[in-house]
Amino acid sequence: MTDNSGFRLAIDIGGTFTDTVLVDGQGHILATTKTATTPESPDIGAVEGARRVLAMADANWDQIGGFIHGTTLATNALIERRGAVVATVTTDGFRDILEIAYERRFSQYDINLVKPDLIVPRSRSFTIGGRMDARGAEIHPLDEAAVDRLAEELAASGATAVAICLLHAYANPAHELKLRDVLQAALPDLVVSLSHEVSPEAREFDRLSTTIANAYIQPQMAQYLAAFEARFTKEGLACPILMMTAGGGMTTVETATRLPIRLVESGPAGGAILAARIAAETGEREVLSFDMGGTTAKLCLIDGYRPQTARKFEIARAARFIKGSGMPVRIPVIEMIEIGAGGGSIAQVDRLGRLQVGPESAGSEPGPAAFAKGGTDPTVTDADVMQGLIEPSRFAEGRLAIDIGATQLALERGVGQALDVDAEQAAFAISEIVDENMASAGRMHAVESGKDLSARLMIAFGGNGPLHATRVARRARVDRILIPRDPGVGSAVGFLFAPVSFEIVRSRYETLDTLDAQGLNAFFDAMISEAQSVVRAGAPVGALVQRRQGFMRYHGQGHEIAIPLPDRALEDKDIPALRDSFEAEYSRQFSRAVPGMSIEILNWALEVSSEPHALQHPPEIAATQAAQPAGHRSILCDVTGDWCEADIYDRAALRPGDHLSGPALITEPQTTTFVSADFAAHVDGGGNIWLTRTPERAQ
Repeated sequence: MTDNSGFRLAIDIGGTFTDTVLVDGQGHILATTKTATTPESPDIGAVEGARRVLAMADANWDQIGGFIHGTTLATNALIERRGAVVATVTTDGFRDILEIAYERRFSQYDINLVKPDLIVPRSRSFTIGGRMDARGAEIHPLDEAAVDRLAEELAASGATAVAICLLHAYANPAHELKLRDVLQAALPDLVVSLSHEVSPEAREFDRLSTTIANAYIQPQMAQYLAAFEARFTKEGLACPILMMTAGGGMTTVETATRLPIRLVESGPAGGAILAARIAAETGEREVLSFDMGGTTAKLCLIDGYRPQTARKFEIARAARFIKGSGMPVRIPVIEMIEIGAGGGSIAQVDRLGRLQVGPESAGSEPGPAAFAKGGTDPTVTDADVMQGLIEPSRFAEGRLAIDIGATQLALERGVGQALDVDAEQAAFAISEIVDENMASAGRMHAVESGKDLSARLMIAFGGNGPLHATRVARRARVDRILIPRDPGVGSAVGFLFAPVSFEIVRSRYETLDTLDAQGLNAFFDAMISEAQSVVRAGAPVGALVQRRQGFMRYHGQGHEIAIPLPDRALEDKDIPALRDSFEAEYSRQFSRAVPGMSIEILNWALEVSSEPHALQHPPEIAATQAAQPAGHRSILCDVTGDWCEADIYDRAALRPGDHLSGPALITEPQTTTFVSADFAAHVDGGGNIWLTRTPERAQ
């Protein structure tokens, strides 16, 4: 960070709440808070949260030496289709890349199939003459004589942003750069995104789609980031603001403004970073991260203390959970599954009498009916309130009153009348549906990754994660859960452990048999220089760490496997080891290697980051003792479906070594941990709560 001796501030703007965390120079949390997100001007809620934690810690703006920010604005703009009017420019003869896409239907036999909305219609798809080959050699020069006509067409189309994606620009960007300069001279207000900067990889459809997504949100994000920076500067912030990225690192505001597509899913990435760090501190090698907020739930698999990563994901799928039904975006990203299942998710009964929950959310305005801010639709939070699982006096740090009468009315009108049940049964049904939705999403994500959930530790956080963790875990056949300290603002806490980093994935075709080690090392040197310039803007001092990968496949295959490379210049003697690594990983995934096949590498990846923060392992516990409840509360038992008495514990009063049995509620200002009747809990030396399933107790 910019000043390790100063305080550091992290702000995560979600769809419902904005989470703020302040830590000292040693990483000790000084204050946390949740404020309602202000959708029209998200910086307003962010400033309110910052002021609040500074007041709680009796600190001033000039004491802040580091500021990390993550936001859902980029994600929401793409999902809700609130972006610029985008046109595309492709190489002459390739106008219909978007229309052709993958040349297949994502649901083969669906006669009512709805194709993904890829933002740009054919009427705003333009072409330009000129051609590069796959090695970057110029076949035909750029048709500069046609640029004036192209500029006129772009202006007439009403486009405010353009995505330029010329054939093989990843190998030689000269034509894209020249076209950008000429267009910006003719149309100075036009926002230009270049494919070789956004996604410098082969596969034209993915590269074009990613560049379109970047161009679509670039004007809005540039305006937002400028306003955000100006507001905090006016407050007195003197240090630079670093932005969380989808890949789990941090970057500068300048880079985020140029490549805002890397901010998509930046908030959830912070949660995965937190879970990975806790996994390393507790020695848990196989983990399921479960982050449930007010709008969505996010699940991520973590193995060997690293979140599962990907180079591609989809936005706004036309069919939930079906690959190929969304807009593909090809950037380095922490791989997770996200569903519309949060505290604000709205429950409704469809015309066939089926109860459905989400993905629509009441958000922060008006919010659930329980918030008494004008919301009338029944939500997951309303269901939790009706079942007695939320302590009204402590909800949202006691600053948001809970209206139980409004909750009951919303449940009766929105669900109860249609299903002929009372409010309590409606609430129980909503919980059953949403918890099963989250568990099934986790099971599907694990199966697609070839992994098993049952042996994993679930790390649950977010405003609603601890409240639903035992219910989701039971359905996912997970028997152990960890609730970290300050779970309600878990993603923001994760920001503070993320390194300043930048990852580049670039295409360069090679085969292992004819690998040009010298040329490849020069190729990596150029990537290192580019990545280091970005990282040094956010981490000007300190050692930097490199991680290299090659994406390999057998000749003729369509997809690659990521194989780690030595973090140094390659030598000819490394080639046999690379072959062995590929065949070992291929055998792990597909049971056997293919003898005698040539191995080719299409893409190469480089990640440069600042050094990771030191781990803090929980100390050993000297003694154990039964925790003493602070009170009791009647709740609707999720195991039996009957009302029962649950013990209430104040988390701040729990000591290392304390243990208790469910049913119980462990309350804290920003969330509640629900210990179901078939779970027991204990507190470790670091203050983490461990929940263990004991099925015999539920009999």
